[in-house]
Amino acid sequence: MKFEQPLIHGNLVKRYKRFLTDITLDNGQLVTAHCTNSGSMKTCLEDDAEVYISKSANPNRKLPYTWEMIKINGNWVGINTFNPNKLALEILSEGWIKELPHFDFLKPEVKFGDSRFDVYGEAGSEKVFVEVKNVTYKDGIYARFPDAVTTRGLKHLHTLVEAKAQGYRTIMLYIIQRMDVEIFTPAWNIDSNYGKGLVEAHSKGVEIIPLQVKVTPKVIEPYKILPYSLDL
Repeated sequence: MKFEQPLIHGNLVKRYKRFLTDITLDNGQLVTAHCTNSGSMKTCLEDDAEVYISKSANPNRKLPYTWEMIKINGNWVGINTFNPNKLALEILSEGWIKELPHFDFLKPEVKFGDSRFDVYGEAGSEKVFVEVKNVTYKDGIYARFPDAVTTRGLKHLHTLVEAKAQGYRTIMLYIIQRMDVEIFTPAWNIDSNYGKGLVEAHSKGVEIIPLQVKVTPKVIEPYKILPYSLDL
């Protein structure tokens, strides 16, 4: 996924009220950028860290800037939670994940039951639902999800199980937007109900694909599939 316009460099001042971020640009200007990540952003906040933001071409936006990434321990960590969905569509259409078929048809945001999944795909007679989650929480070598309690995420797991029972192939695709981790696991310490839900969903046929991506100021691209553990 290439950024459409050159990103703007600055340094983090603070993130507050969940959706607001103050950033000092290289020219000294202080701007407030939209933070799309509503979670705790645990382990991806550091005072005065380098950041990149994008500027919208829409003159009517209340906040023209969006926070895209932050540098932690020498590595860029993706902040914008909208990017994983865009990236997932590109990756699925290009057939990068060898565990998945070549899709003849892909459509974002498709409703099933009382949920809406991020991607619906068809490969011959096979019908597939893919739910995409953004992962930035680091705990040692582990990438963990979620970084805050998520009842919505748990609901998605339950609905994936329902879809699987009706003959769909169902996949949890975790987009890990940092390079300094090696294994994906649920964040049992933050939301044990989600962890239990993921274990149950997996036991009923929901597939888990943790995809690590490399984030840079010019492009976000797939790097490798990480192993995962569902142990406590």
